[in-house]
Amino acid sequence: QVQLVESGGGLVQAGGSLRLSCAASGSGFRINSMGWYRQAPGKQREMVAIKSNIGITNYADSVKGRFTISRDYAKNTVYLQMNSLKPEDTGVYYCNAITYPHGGSWGQGTQVTVSS
Repeated sequence: QVQLVESGGGLVQAGGSLRLSCAASGSGFRINSMGWYRQAPGKQREMVAIKSNIGITNYADSVKGRFTISRDYAKNTVYLQMNSLKPEDTGVYYCNAITYPHGGSWGQGTQVTVSS
């Protein structure tokens, strides 16, 4: 089983920055990709950014140029640097990992609130 623990959320003013971290722990798995999703109140969960083991990244159009995903492969950790934050970035941010043999795993979520 894979455990994902997120940190780094909080309250920030529009235009500010936050950095999220997510560490994967457990045994007997290999990570294929790690990424971030978010869910705003009353909306469906959406992909924010994903980074594969071979370095391929994918960003939601709404965050391109403002957010950067990175991974520390040795530490099984993924980061999300969020700059130029907007009120519409507010939501619960969830870490996701696709692993073998467990498939998809989710973190508990961390709240990000951007005030205008």
